[in-house]
Amino acid sequence: MDKAKEKVQRFRAREQRILDAALELLLEHGEEKVTVEQIADRVDIGKGTIYKHFVSKTEIYMRLLMDYERSLAERLKVAVGNAEQGDITAPARAYFESRMADPGKDRLFQRLEEKIIALNQAPEMIAELHTIRNAIASALNRVFERRMEQGMIKRVPAYYYYSTYWALVQGAVELYHSKSFADVIEDREGLMEFIMDVGVHIGDISSRKPQETSHSGDIAGPSFG
Repeated sequence: MDKAKEKVQRFRAREQRILDAALELLLEHGEEKVTVEQIADRVDIGKGTIYKHFVSKTEIYMRLLMDYERSLAERLKVAVGNAEQGDITAPARAYFESRMADPGKDRLFQRLEEKIIALNQAPEMIAELHTIRNAIASALNRVFERRMEQGMIKRVPAYYYYSTYWALVQGAVELYHSKSFADVIEDREGLMEFIMDVGVHIGDISSRKPQETSHSGDIAGPSFG
């Protein structure tokens, strides 16, 4: 192998180890307690080596956020293709499965993003993150619009569905970690699967009987499958 290419590969591999170590520490200790020194120790490199890859701890966090969002975007791209081939719920399943597979990580990323925005840090990276997310929303909105045209889901502005997806996930991950509900929820994993199923089928009217309408003639509220 060419020495230059080998050097680049080693650099990228070390960078990924830094990101992996940072995520592990964040999940273990929370963002307030993690330091660059801890990350370096976990990777077994010097603190100065971290700065060969990232200018700050905030940049490390933003890379984690963007990698997470890009992974969701890639999975949704495949799912949208599957929807065009007839698997109509594929995008919804991809969205919920991706974000709810690890509630702890999703909740962490929610907090990180809010804090970085509140402190007005890394505005260019935040803008890039939102560009990725907007592309996800646009892809999902196109799916919602097609399904509404086909009479499969209730006709509302398409962004209602994407916003509801987002709200369901945000609420689900908070509920998963809630101490107030700790004595009520006996099966957290089962609850997450139920919420996911609600999301996948929200607004579904494809199996309704024609007479199931409100007094005004409009189709009654959304079915959850």
